[in-house]
Amino acid sequence: MPHVLVLNASYEPLGVVPLRRALILVLNDKAISLEDSGALMHSATRAIPAPSVVRLKRFVRVPFRGPVPLTRRALFARDGGRCAYCGGVATSVDHVIPRSRGGQHTWENVVAACRRCNHVKADRHVAEIGWRLRHQPAPPSGLAWRIIGTGHRDPRWLPYLEAFGADDAMARIDGSKTA
Repeated sequence: MPHVLVLNASYEPLGVVPLRRALILVLNDKAISLEDSGALMHSATRAIPAPSVVRLKRFVRVPFRGPVPLTRRALFARDGGRCAYCGGVATSVDHVIPRSRGGQHTWENVVAACRRCNHVKADRHVAEIGWRLRHQPAPPSGLAWRIIGTGHRDPRWLPYLEAFGADDAMARIDGSKTA
């Protein structure tokens, strides 16, 4: 099922919801559709354009959000689905400093890796085998990462996410797919 970007009344990204939930928000007059997906949702009496981006009519206070959680999906989004060592298609998670040698499971120590590089590196340091990282791992920043980290992306969302750090994130993801 398609997903819809939900914005606060202040245009701050709040999250991603299924199309059905977004349609209910619009029909109950709690949200306004800003972008349509191009599809139509049909009922017995009318056809409604399916939204791609909705904005809530009333401001919702969002509690403090800590750092972006380190999940496999968010990690692959940060690294653009590419191996941090060779640039190939990443299929696994690797710790730059192996956990067996005291490395932590943090954004600064975890990268996406292809199966071959992960197997060759095993439990050694990158310097021991003479490899270099394509980019230094760092925690993602900005509200847009909470949206991008879900794995749901739509090009119509980009104008609403650019002010919150999405341009850097999408450039890294798109640039790594062409590399």
